[in-house]
Amino acid sequence: MITADLHAHTTVSDGTLTLEGLVAAARRADLDAVAVTDHDRIHPDLDAPVVDRDGLTVVRGIELRVDTGSDGERVDLLGYGVGDDDALRAECDRLQQNRIDRGRRIIENVEAEVGVDLALEPREGLGRPHIARAIHESDADYDYQDAFDHLIGNDGPCYVRRDVTPVDRGVDLLHDACAVVGLAHPYRYDDPEAALSLCVEYDLDAVERFYPYADAITPDDERIESLAADHDLLLTGGTDAHGEQLGVDGLDADRWATVSDRLPEARS
Repeated sequence: MITADLHAHTTVSDGTLTLEGLVAAARRADLDAVAVTDHDRIHPDLDAPVVDRDGLTVVRGIELRVDTGSDGERVDLLGYGVGDDDALRAECDRLQQNRIDRGRRIIENVEAEVGVDLALEPREGLGRPHIARAIHESDADYDYQDAFDHLIGNDGPCYVRRDVTPVDRGVDLLHDACAVVGLAHPYRYDDPEAALSLCVEYDLDAVERFYPYADAITPDDERIESLAADHDLLLTGGTDAHGEQLGVDGLDADRWATVSDRLPEARS
């Protein structure tokens, strides 16, 4: 039984739920814990690394994309129990300004390409899912998936590559700020083996083992568990929720207890 979902997004990045909505969704899923892991942002309404919301443990986290410098491969790192760290916050501010600038350029590209007004203002936390939803809701003849497939996907005519943190810098920032640092969804990348090697190269604390993507490369579960055992890595997991459903994947009580032991005590 899943008791902890350690990968979820809110409206401060590209999720559809507010923090309170996410907490309510976690309760509906009968979870004991949820981690708020917005893209390149620390949720402003969480005032401690771990908080107790009427019996629900809410972990202040972050999902930080980093550039490995290897054939342009970019991977996501998950930080759990984020402390009040000025250097990480400054990097998040820099990344959010880039998101605003990049979002503006993508919106302009789409409007010129398709000839519609998306009625979408660039802002902090803006991601391509927001733009895809705006395209779907506009007069353009594209649904949400079409928007990615034909306009704003990595090979699309409206795509703009965003700035991300170099891996060395990102790992240092997260190690300094977070209680636990791990690699997110290793089998989503073009080269899973290279992604997994980062766990050892950068002395990460964890690797995400449980996640629900139907389109992912079939995970080599034995490979991940062997790597974790050999290098004392925690196994984490979560739904990577961007919508209202939590608890699709995550940790059972025993695995959550192992991760929880490495986190600061929850503050009420």
